[in-house]
Amino acid sequence: MRDASFVTHVMDLLEPVGPTRARAMMGGHIVFCCELAVALIADERLYLKVDETSKQAFARAGGEPFVYEQRGKSIEMSYWTPPQSTLDSPEEMREWALLAVEAAARSKRPKPKKKAARTAPRRDAASSKKGNTRAGSRGSARRASR
Repeated sequence: MRDASFVTHVMDLLEPVGPTRARAMMGGHIVFCCELAVALIADERLYLKVDETSKQAFARAGGEPFVYEQRGKSIEMSYWTPPQSTLDSPEEMREWALLAVEAAARSKRPKPKKKAARTAPRRDAASSKKGNTRAGSRGSARRASR
């Protein structure tokens, strides 16, 4: 199967879960379902989005993570292959696609904000005018003595 037809095939498999679209990216494709990035296609292999909640299901089913090399290190992304049989069965793919959509939705949720570090109190506007600050006074004195 050539790359473009494989992308179309994957989109057809995911379509029952929600509207799909694909975008070429770094020699492969990202497939969106329900406006979430749920799949990665590289070297005519399909990888579905996983997270800590769903990764073990993919591992138990014999899935493999998408791994790439960068600066001599292997980097594992949060995309894993679904069982091979899902590529021939929209019914089987549905279960795995739903796991991917759920993982993508969880990863898109805003993370709780960290508390801001305490900062020194700000000076009021009147004391920060030129000449009224210590730095400004010292700077003027240094220039005058040179």
